[in-house]
Amino acid sequence: MTPAAFRKIALSLAGATESAHWGHPDFRAGGRVFATLGYPGVAWAMVKLMPEQQQMVVDAEPQMFVPVKGTWGLRGATNVKLAAADQRTVRSALTMAWRNVTEATAKKPRRPAA
Repeated sequence: MTPAAFRKIALSLAGATESAHWGHPDFRAGGRVFATLGYPGVAWAMVKLMPEQQQMVVDAEPQMFVPVKGTWGLRGATNVKLAAADQRTVRSALTMAWRNVTEATAKKPRRPAA
């Protein structure tokens, strides 16, 4: 899978937008990041999963998914090795990540604008 293919799938999810942080393209829904490209290098992407979702994808596709190192990885941040990735599996992981942030956004009350 190419970065362009990852980007296309991420942006196909309802309300998804592309932005950037720390010099990496990211994908957001409801203002919250659910995926990034280029971390830890150009051959990688990241999806923001729940720890149990991370365990499921790593167990099922260890050549494709690796927990991010450190605390973020313990919280579910999962690297995707793009060269090993296929569209169907990446779409599934991106959809889980997108749902995680959209459901959390829907539950969290927003502060009124000042």
